[in-house]
Amino acid sequence: MNFSLARATLIAEADLVGIAGERAVCDRRGVLYFPDLRLLCVSDLHLEKGSSFARRGALIPPYDTGATLLRLQAVIADYQPRIVISLGDSFHDGGGAGRMHLSFRERLEALMAGRDWFWVAGNHDPDAPADLPGEMVKELAVGSLLFRHEPSKLLRVEGEIAGHLHPCARIVQRGRSVRRRCFAGDGGRMIMPAFGAYTGSLNVLDRAYLGLFNRDTLMAYMLGAERVFAISGAMLRPG
Repeated sequence: MNFSLARATLIAEADLVGIAGERAVCDRRGVLYFPDLRLLCVSDLHLEKGSSFARRGALIPPYDTGATLLRLQAVIADYQPRIVISLGDSFHDGGGAGRMHLSFRERLEALMAGRDWFWVAGNHDPDAPADLPGEMVKELAVGSLLFRHEPSKLLRVEGEIAGHLHPCARIVQRGRSVRRRCFAGDGGRMIMPAFGAYTGSLNVLDRAYLGLFNRDTLMAYMLGAERVFAISGAMLRPG
């Protein structure tokens, strides 16, 4: 299957959502793709989290960077985006890029080649990653969209795409509880799930989200094994 046909198939099979007038694909792997802009957005990679913990004496398996890059490689191969935005906390700390194994660095640079790549500053990585291509920005406006790491609470920004909170959603049906990472949006704003292999999640009904969404139009796009499930805010449960 050629790349253009692969993209068309992915988009045809997806539930397209509207964000401030732009069409977006909420991919079940946790990325947003804007077909009209050929723009792919991924959030909270937290690369080198394992090595960051190891430096502090917490020994966890050091496989997160490799696993995260493999998943990102597959997504980029499917969509072949012209623009990629990494929406902050791309590295778990400011020294993460410098600690990357050469093989991981080469894999990442291969993914970046021939694309406009933007690193959005996050709270974990406010400075540009060491010796890597791409442009470092605090936030980035593209058409009617504004990409930034932390969602703005002081002022409602239509078209804001943010990360930081690692949203998940929980529903209960027929006595069974299901909890999954999710995209959370209300038509004017979207908060993305964390993409990194070692990242956690926070329920969209947590107080950290207060004031961010219009509760009448809140939707959680829960990540399933085969597809994304659009769940209305009224069906969501805490926990």
